[in-house]
Amino acid sequence: MSVLLSTLNAKYIHLNLAIRLLYHLYKDKHNLNLKEFTIKENKDAIAEFCKNFEVVAFSCYIWNITQTLQVCELIKKINPNCLILLGGPEVSYENNDVINLPYVDFIIEGEGETAFNEFLNCNGNYAQVSNLVYKENHQIKRNKAAANFNLNNYKYINPYIEDGSDELNNKVCYIETSRGCPYKCEFCLASLDNKVRYLPIETIKEHLLYLMNNGRVIKFLDRTFNIKKDFTLDIFEFILKHHRPENVFQFEITADILHPDIIRFINEKVPKNLFRFEIGIQTVNQSANLEVSRKQNFEKTKNIILQVQDKVELHLDLIVGLPLDYWNDIKYSFEEVFKLKAPELQLGFLKFLKGTTMRDKAQHEFVFDQNPPYQLIKSKYLNEEELADIVKLEHALEIYWNGKKTINTLSYVISKYSSFDFLLGLGKFFGEKKDFHKYSLEDVYLIASEFCKLNYPNDTALQELLAIDYYLHHKVKPKPLLINEIDKKEKFMLLDELKLNHHKYRFIVLPILNSGGEAISKFALNKHIIIQYSGKEKAKIIKQNIITPVY
Repeated sequence: MSVLLSTLNAKYIHLNLAIRLLYHLYKDKHNLNLKEFTIKENKDAIAEFCKNFEVVAFSCYIWNITQTLQVCELIKKINPNCLILLGGPEVSYENNDVINLPYVDFIIEGEGETAFNEFLNCNGNYAQVSNLVYKENHQIKRNKAAANFNLNNYKYINPYIEDGSDELNNKVCYIETSRGCPYKCEFCLASLDNKVRYLPIETIKEHLLYLMNNGRVIKFLDRTFNIKKDFTLDIFEFILKHHRPENVFQFEITADILHPDIIRFINEKVPKNLFRFEIGIQTVNQSANLEVSRKQNFEKTKNIILQVQDKVELHLDLIVGLPLDYWNDIKYSFEEVFKLKAPELQLGFLKFLKGTTMRDKAQHEFVFDQNPPYQLIKSKYLNEEELADIVKLEHALEIYWNGKKTINTLSYVISKYSSFDFLLGLGKFFGEKKDFHKYSLEDVYLIASEFCKLNYPNDTALQELLAIDYYLHHKVKPKPLLINEIDKKEKFMLLDELKLNHHKYRFIVLPILNSGGEAISKFALNKHIIIQYSGKEKAKIIKQNIITPVY
């Protein structure tokens, strides 16, 4: 039986670990093939590739289920005899609507290793296959659940062994060291498996070493990587011993339980930005946390973030729409977390994933989209207009902060104004001027400048900081925008006086308009702002004849 293991990744840079694990577990015993696509690829072309296999097995997620089902329908039209098998988190729960589709034959619920092997060996006797959902005589059959797969079976199996450096170096490489999560956050599928199981440590290190040698960005899939202090330190030590300079390692951690020994290890031994920590804060409102069975001490979390932020690149998450989180609660959470100035702050919206208990909380009057990604539409705490406004704030956050367009401007805003109100207003204003998905770099700065002039007319520092951010965002000297340079003759006299090599580099010299306020003075040299361009890296500020990085 010829079987294709496949998935539609969200982006080309992603790799799917699940189908690789199944492939390498059973490829020596069965006629297995592996092929990945992306959700943006032509569906007809994908179906044409899949049509000649006897079984096509797709790994399904919230981001690809719609496109995957479209492909399944096309495959069945071309080859009605091809059997379609689906697995993955998006079809493991509340799946009657999917299995009832005429072009879906089977679903494996939950963990797939045992069930997939049984399916390959069943010779059509599907009643013997654990975790299998299928149709028989127009009725849905749902087989008994399998016991948890013994992760020791992965000893000596490397899921990436057939992926060389050409494949891995330009993509995100995923690795799991454990399965399960000790926490019970009711909006998260990981809460459904509270038993944490680890792969053999030798296997973990073997996989990790291979990815370090052949890949660049390595992302750990563990829901809370730092549950066990000794295990965390052991892996960190192994990384420091074997990593290459270009490697980056990404971990999802729970900050308020990060052990002091781990913090000390990071600050004493880990090179800057080798590690990237994803930290789900979600909300500062303790009532909202407790309502979704979530435990978190924000003061501890904040304190630990401040202890490691100079060494670790941080990605912080907030969720809009949790029960008991009203508008002012969301505003407070946003402002408190934004003050930490993490390089990336993701403002997500509550999603009602199949299988999670969030779907059962009728008392909160949740209304959510019945189609993926099942996002909140309204509740008794937020109406549709409020949610739509926060979406505009989120767009502004992505463009101006996460997109690294106005780091200095927004750092100033944090110190002087409400960052929530500023980005909310800017997001609304931007939406009136441009499509959030279609704009130029100049639009970003011109719209922000106009917004600041209208809403903060007496704050000239905002205009100067926007100009500084614009000029610093380039590798090559850009065209003038927002603030023009000083007179050319005066400029070159100043460059010669400071012994700056204007033959090797290009410079922009801006006048100071803000009478030397503190927000601007840190950039100033001789009452000017001097920016140097090499053409190879982003521009730098010259201060006291020293090239000074900013923020």
